[in-house]
Amino acid sequence: MRSHANARDANEAEIVNALHGIGASVYRLDVPCDVIVGFRRRNYLLEIKLPPGPKGGTAHSKLTADQLMFQSTWRGQFAVVRSVNEAFAAIGAVPLPQPRSERAA
Repeated sequence: MRSHANARDANEAEIVNALHGIGASVYRLDVPCDVIVGFRRRNYLLEIKLPPGPKGGTAHSKLTADQLMFQSTWRGQFAVVRSVNEAFAAIGAVPLPQPRSERAA
């Protein structure tokens, strides 16, 4: 499915480390998504994408044709996340408090 199997989004390590930090099991995959997460005896498929903006991507921030096909045919949970808080929300964990600068924006 993925022609760039070794390519990882720049924010993936931060998200994976944060998930480990709350006690989740994380196993990196190449297909059909970036990671499978085990948390509170449930499994979650997460595709990690860069957030939009100057530090985020544009070309790699969209799902590939294979990922879109998987998403449309998969009968289980599948989420696209772009931040630690989105990853926590996808697995039902308490989100991290936002820094004051983000709250004001």
